[in-house]
Amino acid sequence: MGPRLLATGLAGAGLLSLAACGGPPPQPTQVVIQQPAPVTSTVTAPVVAPVPPPPPQSELVPPPPAGIPSVWQPGHWRYTGVGPTPWMWDPGRYVAVPAGATTWVPGTWSQQPGGGWTWVEGHWA
Repeated sequence: MGPRLLATGLAGAGLLSLAACGGPPPQPTQVVIQQPAPVTSTVTAPVVAPVPPPPPQSELVPPPPAGIPSVWQPGHWRYTGVGPTPWMWDPGRYVAVPAGATTWVPGTWSQQPGGGWTWVEGHWA
């Protein structure tokens, strides 16, 4: 028996032994490659409240999470403009201190020269 005939016989025997396993033959894998969605930037106009926010609510500040350098960001009012009570309280929370940051500057409501109030988000300084 020549090398080619021997290889064919062995391959055929291998296929028969796989068929005898009882399972279905393996299915081919389909790989779908999708193009990434284009990056779009949206700029949203700041919310302008027609009246100043209510006085801040008092909050009980819980102990900070263990082992994670974090800073308490106090709660504040958000203007929704919806319903008879258009203000919603956004409770305070701990946030992890990013690398290189030293001080958290809390957000504030700022009265605009033309009227209305806008929220200026807090930031790291």
